[in-house]
Amino acid sequence: MTSYVATRNSLQSTTPSRARMAGLYALKPWFTGRLTPIVDAAAARRVSPDVFTGVGVAAAAAAGAAVAFGCWPLAALFMVLRLAGANLDGAVARARGVSRPWGFVVNEIGDRAADLLAFAGLAVWAARQGGAGLDWLSWPVVQVLLAALAATLPTFASLAAAAAGATRRNGGPLGKTERCLFVVLATAFPVIMPVLLVQMVNGSLLTTVLRLRAAHREVNAQRATAARRQRITPQRVVLIEQFDAVTQPLNAVTQPLNAITRPLTGVAA
Repeated sequence: MTSYVATRNSLQSTTPSRARMAGLYALKPWFTGRLTPIVDAAAARRVSPDVFTGVGVAAAAAAGAAVAFGCWPLAALFMVLRLAGANLDGAVARARGVSRPWGFVVNEIGDRAADLLAFAGLAVWAARQGGAGLDWLSWPVVQVLLAALAATLPTFASLAAAAAGATRRNGGPLGKTERCLFVVLATAFPVIMPVLLVQMVNGSLLTTVLRLRAAHREVNAQRATAARRQRITPQRVVLIEQFDAVTQPLNAVTQPLNAITRPLTGVAA
């Protein structure tokens, strides 16, 4: 989804462990396919991928406002637009061939801002449930804040793993798509909001553990591969040196012969 992902490295191949933890993120190829006409039009008009990152953030702000006022149909619509913006930036970058590392920075900042805006709207909605005015010290507001904090952990885990040379992992069991769905459901059905927020915390912690475990295995595999290469390379060097030691006396003999026969070769030609 980021304009940087295409440039990360060959470690982006799908593995069984990643397939198990994909969650609703597995629907991304299908969702991106529905956006193909927009991608083609944007590529033809040379629209910057960052524009779609901005659209995603703006849609998240609109969704947060809709959530704050309890209008869940509008919240759902803007959440879909938020996810569309997050998909289009990378798709347009790849279609135009302008993927770059800085796109990763822009995308990550956009995603984190979008999450904060959505949770801010949910916090306002929770504060309004206490009656007249806004009760910022109510338990539902505290739950929203805890869920927002927990939701940052999977991202931190993925970024730390990418910094260590592992794959930048997305998806679930509770990723960005699931968070958007939970926020909309909490707005539509306030009675189940406490349950959803608890599950958001649990799901975020589980997602963090799964991402870190997968990254740990990948980094260990990379280190083992590097160690095998280091063991093989010195052996090759030794063999080459031994071969050179054997052939060096022969070179001393053949070099004078080459000097003698070179003129004769020219005459024969």
